[in-house]
Amino acid sequence: MSPIPAIAQSPSKPSSTVVPTQLLAASSVCASQLPIDINRVISRLPAVRWGVQVQTLSPPATRRTLYARNATTLLAPASNNKLFTTAAALQKLGATYRIRTSVTGDSTNSTLATLRIIGRGDPSLKTSHLNLLAQRLSQKGIRQVALLVGDDTYFRGAATNPNWDADDTLQGYGAPVNSLMLNQNGIGLTLFPQNVGQPLRVQWDDPTDTPDWRLNNQSVTVSASQGESLDVARDRTQPVINIEGQLRAGSASELVATSISNPGNYLIQKFRNALTQAKITVTQATVVKTTPAPAGEVELVSLDSPTLADLLKETNQESNNIYAEVLLKTVGIQSLDNLDATASGITAIKPILFAVGVPPMQYTMVDGSGLADKNRASAEAFTKTLQGMAQSPNAQVFRASLPVAGVSGTLKNRFRGTAAQGRLQAKTGTISGVTSLSGYLTPLNYPPIAFSILTNYPSTSTATVRSAIDEIVLIMTRLRSC
Repeated sequence: MSPIPAIAQSPSKPSSTVVPTQLLAASSVCASQLPIDINRVISRLPAVRWGVQVQTLSPPATRRTLYARNATTLLAPASNNKLFTTAAALQKLGATYRIRTSVTGDSTNSTLATLRIIGRGDPSLKTSHLNLLAQRLSQKGIRQVALLVGDDTYFRGAATNPNWDADDTLQGYGAPVNSLMLNQNGIGLTLFPQNVGQPLRVQWDDPTDTPDWRLNNQSVTVSASQGESLDVARDRTQPVINIEGQLRAGSASELVATSISNPGNYLIQKFRNALTQAKITVTQATVVKTTPAPAGEVELVSLDSPTLADLLKETNQESNNIYAEVLLKTVGIQSLDNLDATASGITAIKPILFAVGVPPMQYTMVDGSGLADKNRASAEAFTKTLQGMAQSPNAQVFRASLPVAGVSGTLKNRFRGTAAQGRLQAKTGTISGVTSLSGYLTPLNYPPIAFSILTNYPSTSTATVRSAIDEIVLIMTRLRSC
């Protein structure tokens, strides 16, 4: 599947930062002046709850706090939660860790009583990978299988986080996370605008999905003067994908996805099709969720995911919820029991982050991605995570996973043409009533800083809050020693 919008929010086109001309032309800011300038921005939005901390990026002994406002207050962090998850995964598993998908058999004969595919939650696994595994089995001489088993036992506990909004779970960014994952457990589509008044053209990422779904396409192509919005979700009770919204004629295509409700069965059906294409006959297929493989089965073929360093880039740069939840569960089962992989992951993260200087009482996690509105964290917890990772042997890998302002990921179209472009690496976050930004900034004439800006608001528009956050970042780029 092509990359899909997987931000902890309703997917929408990012917009470039609008920066007042006077701000671009403004003079440098002394460190002592920084609180005055930041407070001036914050005072314009009295209905917003702010949690902010700005520090010099350095070891604890020489670290200076340049600004703090409600820095220890616990607020909903949205996708900034991924900083905790990815930092802990990197510290626990290492940058070269890979997730293996194995295919085992009861023997190495051409005819097998059992062929088993064992998933371990590889979020990068695609239909093309199943075709490759089937071809490799055929090359080994496998011709007939009595029972094909999808082993979905690696991640125990709920595949869908109970703290997620029910509507989000119909979207690709809220898909279930289990052991046997395929195409991020979503049906990917690309939507293309046509002539004004025509519906958007739909292209399936995996054409083999077409027979199992019906499209209810209520979208429309509009003129260049009109706004753009999309709402794509599957029906709750039947295999129907509803497409609503509009794109401008001549604008770029949009990648979207809906979740699937039966991910283990989805994968095993695709694998059975791949085996058939490879001329391997399968008599029967099933999925098991609680009964692990018996002793004595032989690994016939396997496929490893990209390295954890690469998985972190997808997680943080694209704010991919599915990847984040896989990492959380993987940390859990590598650290504690596997009765509930999510709960184990949340428990395991605390001592891992404490070791890099993050107090456990400064955050509460209910998921790994930040999609749930029940997560809580302080700005100080994020700055301590950023500071601790900067001092760790994994500093370069962690930093490389973050979006770069005006260049990559969720910051690609933000801060373009400003002093922050190429100088800011930060994790974005947005859910309803929450906007956050935490990361590293190298001002033009000042040593590097680590910062976290969290905002919670019941009624203010997200665009207004994001603009204020961006203004604060641009003020920080003007820092100088004086």
